[in-house]
Amino acid sequence: MTEKRILKNKAATAADIGVAIRKKRKEDGLTLADAAALCGVGYRFMSDLENGKATAQVGKVLQVLTALGLDVYIESRSWPNE
Repeated sequence: MTEKRILKNKAATAADIGVAIRKKRKEDGLTLADAAALCGVGYRFMSDLENGKATAQVGKVLQVLTALGLDVYIESRSWPNE
C-alpha cells in the first residue's frame, strides 16, 4: 500500500501558486513542455504561471492545478482583532 503525500502550502500571491505548481511538476518528473501538454495549456502560459505572472487567467490556473492533481481550498481566516 502506498502512502499519499499531502502537500499543504498557503498561497497569498501568484508567485506562491507558481512555486507550488513547479514543485509538483518536478516531483512528478515532468518537463515544462510535458506538463503544459498534459494540462492542455501552452508552454508559454505554463512558464508564466510557474514564474508567478499575476495576470494569468484564473480558469486556466484551475485547469493546470486540477490536471497536476493539486486541489484548491478556500478558508475563512480570523481577523487580528477577533
